[in-house]
Amino acid sequence: MNFLQKLFQRLKPDVSAARDDEVTAADYVDARDCGLVDAVQSGWFRNASDELFTGFAISAEDVVLDIGCGAGGATLFCANRGAHVVFTDVIADKIDALKSKLSQTSARGVEGIVSDSVPLPLADDYASRIIALEVLEHVDDPAEVLRELVRIARPGALFLLAVPDPVGEHIQKKCASPNHFVRPNHIHIFEREDFATLVEGAGLTIERRSSYGFFWTMWMLMYWTEQKNSGKPSSGETHDVVHPPYSALVEDWSSLWRRLIDMPEFSPVKQSLDILMPKSQVIVARKPD
Repeated sequence: MNFLQKLFQRLKPDVSAARDDEVTAADYVDARDCGLVDAVQSGWFRNASDELFTGFAISAEDVVLDIGCGAGGATLFCANRGAHVVFTDVIADKIDALKSKLSQTSARGVEGIVSDSVPLPLADDYASRIIALEVLEHVDDPAEVLRELVRIARPGALFLLAVPDPVGEHIQKKCASPNHFVRPNHIHIFEREDFATLVEGAGLTIERRSSYGFFWTMWMLMYWTEQKNSGKPSSGETHDVVHPPYSALVEDWSSLWRRLIDMPEFSPVKQSLDILMPKSQVIVARKPD
């Protein structure tokens, strides 16, 4: 599941529906709202410095390529900085929906492409910023996709790459629907050093490695456990199957985590947990000049 896509689907569920117990509107915390606050604390969406992620700044002069854009949260952040944005997805409806949203931004250029990114109809040395968030675990040949992205990148271009962390993935295998680890979902699990080797093997220089998302790892483990206990079948793309209204258990977890991260004193604990069992591992890399 690409949780960044879910963060930007801002419609709240009906909290009165499909609940195992009662919860008041005042107590309700939407997982996506909690996840967004958690992500910002981990270095995402830094408005003051125009960084989509720490070390990955966006300016109006940039040409940004976002592959597997989904709901388009990353693309929208870049468009609001005035960048020329290029975004791809295999689902045409997602491209059309994002084009509509981008018409209301200050982007100096907008290109939407329906593509699996191998190959892309873009010239060599085209983009100055390349984004691939929770995409490489879905594709048949991650190295081939990275080679194509490097071809399109200008010398000196920055890359922002994220894939699920192996710790959470291996635990999820014990409780998730088997469908979650077959096409079109996750068909690769990247061990941390293997991910770094893949990036360097494409000819990129790693500038920053990070991890985040303990909140989402625990959320998904609870979700899968409840789903398995209920005996409900699960098929299709995970990010389409996992949607509100959510159960009381995962909503209680979101409420608890939000109260914790609202306390500055909890910050070092959150940082340690994001290293111990993160949702995702992130690499910021550069194409050599």
